[in-house]
Amino acid sequence: MAQQAPDFTLTDATLGNRLSDLKGKVVYLDFWASWCKPCRHSFVWMNQLQQEYGDQGLVVLAINLDAETEQANAFLASHPAQFHIQFDPQGRIAERYQLLGMPSSYLIDTDGNLRHIHQGFFTDKQPLYHQQIKTLLGERYTEQLITRMGAQ
Repeated sequence: MAQQAPDFTLTDATLGNRLSDLKGKVVYLDFWASWCKPCRHSFVWMNQLQQEYGDQGLVVLAINLDAETEQANAFLASHPAQFHIQFDPQGRIAERYQLLGMPSSYLIDTDGNLRHIHQGFFTDKQPLYHQQIKTLLGERYTEQLITRMGAQ
C-alpha cells in the first residue's frame, strides 16, 4: 500500500491551503538551502520541469530550509525560480518528511501518495526522473479519461 505524503500548510495561496489540496496534480516536492551547491543545478532543472510539464498537471514546490530568509532571497536573486517556493526555517516540514540531506525531492502522485524519493541531485539521473514524472502524469491523464467516460 502506498504511503500518503505528509500534509502541511501551504503559504502560496495560488496552490490552496494544504499540500493535500493539490490532489489531482503530480507534485515534485524539493528541499533546498542557499548553501547547497547541487541546489544551484537543480533549480535550472526544476525551472525546465515546470515549463515542460506544468500544463500537464505537474506542480514543482521547493521548500527552503535556511534559518535566515535573507540568505534564501540572495540565492533566489541569482538563481530565479519559475516554480513555487515555500520557507521552512524551523525545519518542521523537513522533519515530517524525515529529510536526510539536501537537495532531496519527493514525487507525489495525484492521490497524494509518495511514489519516489531522490536524495541528492545527479544530472545523470535526470532521464530516470523525467520517466517517473511522465509515468505519473500518464496515470493522471488516464484517471481523467475514466472520470470523463463515467460521466457520459
